[in-house]
Amino acid sequence: MPPFPSPTTIWHDKAYSEISPSRPELSARGKTVLITGGGTGIGAESGRRFAQAGAARIALLGRREQPLLDTRASIQQDFPAVEVFVASTDVTQKSAVDAAFHQFLSATGQIDVLVSNAAIVGPQTLVASAAGERFLNAIEQHLHGAFWVAQAFLRHAAPDAVVIETSSSAAHINLGTGFGSYSVAKMAVFRFWDFVGAENPTLRVYHVQPGVVDTAMNRESGGVKMVGFEDNVDLPASFYVWLASPEARFLKGKYLWANWDVNELKQNADEIQSTARFTIQLYGWPFDTDGWRLHWKSGGAEDLA
Repeated sequence: MPPFPSPTTIWHDKAYSEISPSRPELSARGKTVLITGGGTGIGAESGRRFAQAGAARIALLGRREQPLLDTRASIQQDFPAVEVFVASTDVTQKSAVDAAFHQFLSATGQIDVLVSNAAIVGPQTLVASAAGERFLNAIEQHLHGAFWVAQAFLRHAAPDAVVIETSSSAAHINLGTGFGSYSVAKMAVFRFWDFVGAENPTLRVYHVQPGVVDTAMNRESGGVKMVGFEDNVDLPASFYVWLASPEARFLKGKYLWANWDVNELKQNADEIQSTARFTIQLYGWPFDTDGWRLHWKSGGAEDLA
């Protein structure tokens, strides 16, 4: 039985054949990939998996230089044909983000896949007793990072580029007391990237709960200890490679858990694509946003007042 409610009967805690980067259908041959939070954990493993899938160029951005260098060395040892660029980058700083993107891409380069993975846990405290500035600053840091990365990316996005946002179940579930700052931040970042996708309809934006992976952030928040199990880091990393492939086009704009079985998702592609399934909306009100936009543009706005 899945440890959480699941729309698929099969639940995965590690990578499996259908999302293997070695599948020809998932090839990233010739692609340029940029990963924030790329030095360790899910970001680092995503770099390895995209290299396995044949990506031509991979950029890893993160705060600490040594983990970036170690990950680059690991990738190039196994995949020497892949160009790996690293830059110690604080994504909350516009100047640092712009410099890293420019150094990697120069003036004319394009990005095919962006994995927006950088995050912090922030203070774990009750709202009533929280230090206000620290609580709010953590939310602000998440938004600063998403904003500056999005702006730099949009200047360099290839046609039909893919954005994969590493989210958290905290964006749509109250995990428990003490996660207020992180939950608000993840919901805000989800909404931000969702809006970027709406403004840029040729992009494919995906939001992903990556699983309960034993990363430094997870250990800081006590995630594995809290639930009593863990998912292998190769699960979200390989799932990201699958999302970047043509097979996952029907999930554009959706909020997904990496644990869900992609074969079952594909079997329900038409229903998923044509409905509000796997979106964060007002429960009990299946709001037809496309119909609403058409109504609004056709002059029917006064009927909605």
